[in-house]
Amino acid sequence: MDDLTIEKIWQERYQHIFPQINKTEQIGLVATGFNTNIDAVVKIKGSKISQLASLFNLKHQDITTCPPVLNTPKAVICGIIKCFTGGIAEEWLTTDTNVDKWIEDNIGTDKLQMGGQAGIIANVLALTKAKKIAVNTASHPEMLSEQFIKVQNLLAADENGKMVPAYTINRPNDIPPIHRIIEFDKGDTVCLNGETFVCPKSNRFIATYDPLNAEMAINRTFAEYLKQNAYDYFIFAGYNLLSGEKGLQNALNSVEILKQIKQANPNGIMHLEIASTQDKNIRRLTVEKVTEIIDSIGLNERETLDVCEVLLPEVYNNLKDSKLDCVNLFDALLKIKKQTKVSRIQLHIFGLYICLQDKNYKYTPLQTLYGMSGACIAAASKAELGYLQKTEDLTYALREGNGKICFTEIKDLAKHLKLENLLTDGIAEYEGYDLIVTPTMLVEKPKTLVGMGDTISSLSLILAR
Repeated sequence: MDDLTIEKIWQERYQHIFPQINKTEQIGLVATGFNTNIDAVVKIKGSKISQLASLFNLKHQDITTCPPVLNTPKAVICGIIKCFTGGIAEEWLTTDTNVDKWIEDNIGTDKLQMGGQAGIIANVLALTKAKKIAVNTASHPEMLSEQFIKVQNLLAADENGKMVPAYTINRPNDIPPIHRIIEFDKGDTVCLNGETFVCPKSNRFIATYDPLNAEMAINRTFAEYLKQNAYDYFIFAGYNLLSGEKGLQNALNSVEILKQIKQANPNGIMHLEIASTQDKNIRRLTVEKVTEIIDSIGLNERETLDVCEVLLPEVYNNLKDSKLDCVNLFDALLKIKKQTKVSRIQLHIFGLYICLQDKNYKYTPLQTLYGMSGACIAAASKAELGYLQKTEDLTYALREGNGKICFTEIKDLAKHLKLENLLTDGIAEYEGYDLIVTPTMLVEKPKTLVGMGDTISSLSLILAR
């Protein structure tokens, strides 16, 4: 079958996003937790990074040996260059307000927008037809309210302990939870002590000062609301901000709360969005303890490697120095699925989404395929527009977009698994699981990459119906 015929099949499949969005009116309540914050986004040029690196006389060895902690301005530049040269995304934390101020003074901000997995996902879901969306906010000053979609059915806890429209809240004594998103472009160059490095992939470095989310502060009103109101989905993240003994205890506390929420509503789907977590003990607890409670996991290539490091050391040792392509990542994903025993696991990488789900999962492989295809279009729309602000924006890439379907990865995976029908059907059975894959629509010059994984995972999940 030629590429034009294959492309036509997938273009027709992508059209299912329209009825899938309409079907979300069947959803009574979807909740998101636990990290909601404000992203201060800035696009940085390689020349600017080079200039800042020269202030500290940085060498390549400094970059490779710098621990992932923002305790000095030098560490900030090391983190940026590490992500720039690797084409990767990482989030490093600081407890020093002076470091945060140095970033603002020396790198600055282009725009403010909603941040944190919980906040980003809540805003995306507010564009669907779900009846209610509830979001946890550890801190909720007016500055955060301004970032929420202005709809009546997107709820958060106000200062009086009531769930009200999130955009109307002002808890004036709360600290603004600002995360600094420093983006860079593929093909840009950095000069480091006479050496030139080319950025292989557009990505970002995240520098965070956010004390409440760093403790995974779960709002009591929000938690009680989920216990008393049956949710269809509860999508959560935030373990990536925890560290140390206190962080480990907070993670353990969250496990108890999750158990209570699950016991109150065993039929609701619980989904953990994995995020790159620097503290290995917290990462280990997350993949061992939290996965015992939940139904679904979402991750990217970096997070797959992180999970393997604490859960499957032999897989990690084989994978860490290998190319993180769809073939190697699928083999790791399969092993994670078997080890954690979650009902559903989805990987999103550049060019391909891969999902493995149990035969008795709530939604059929075809329904999951439609959900993933819809998420593909929404993600491409966000990349082209730079935002998602109204329902029509979710389908922009089909109506007005210039994205191209990437078939390289799906072809490689189909060949590796000896499942040629995967290329056209997107569905197969593999080792007793349903395997669902979707080639993605790539945007050559994306206006934003922030929250892309969150958009993909959440919409893949709730558009599957």
